[in-house]
Amino acid sequence: MFHRSVLLKESIDALAIRKAGIYVDATFGGGGHSKEILKRLEEGKLFGFDQDLDALENAPDDPRFTMINSNFKYIKNFLKLYRSVPVDGILADLGISSHQIDIPERGFSTRYEAELDMRMDQRGKVMAKDIVNSYTEVELARVLNEYGEIRNPMKVARAIAAHRREKAITTTKDLTDFLLPFAIRGRENKYFAQVFQALRIEVNGEMDVLKEFLAQATEVLRPGGRLVVIAYHSLEDKLVKNYFRSGKFAGEPEKDFYGNLLTPLHAINRKPIVPGEEEVSENPRARSARLRIAEKV
Repeated sequence: MFHRSVLLKESIDALAIRKAGIYVDATFGGGGHSKEILKRLEEGKLFGFDQDLDALENAPDDPRFTMINSNFKYIKNFLKLYRSVPVDGILADLGISSHQIDIPERGFSTRYEAELDMRMDQRGKVMAKDIVNSYTEVELARVLNEYGEIRNPMKVARAIAAHRREKAITTTKDLTDFLLPFAIRGRENKYFAQVFQALRIEVNGEMDVLKEFLAQATEVLRPGGRLVVIAYHSLEDKLVKNYFRSGKFAGEPEKDFYGNLLTPLHAINRKPIVPGEEEVSENPRARSARLRIAEKV
């Protein structure tokens, strides 16, 4: 199964759906969000994006829905192709799906022994094992530091480089066995998760993809259209927060002569919306979700 849609009502409400509007579910997955959007549409249109071939099986048989088997970083090109610009709202649920985690051979989970893969799009050429076994020490340390925020990334990178000269690290178990001495006792799983997250982000170019998506989503929205994003880790959430606030990913926001922010978006909620206790108890993977809403100026 694909992951249960997190903050479902909150995210769909945030789109402020117009019955005849054009909407985009940028991370279709199991189709939970799309199903709810379609319930609120009448003669409108909905486009679903997902680069994972497995997601195609979940596409609804509905004349108002168009499935696009592609990364959402190409949102502008495809919407232009379908002559559907501007759109009224875009939703992106950035979390990795339960489906991807729970299929052992995808290599996303520390719970199963499998090839270190981690490609969200299985047509991609670079796997996690390629990064572990071919990146220089400096490149590895950068990935572990920026995307995993682990302690002593250079020390771990040097140790990986020394280890792989004797034996390649090609499976999830190879990697967790290797990492065990570096983890704090009793917090091993958290440490493994940080390293796996770092590799997954690098394999899929997630930060660069997110930046491209946010910029293009802003372009294709009509004035007053909504952009709704659910993030699951601090790196994503900070990037979304900065962009919604200033229209930039880093640095000082631009201001006009009177000191007003020059930004293409207006952040609707200053603090992120988070799941309630009941949702977290029913779906523990929702715990880290952060929902942010912006409206095009």
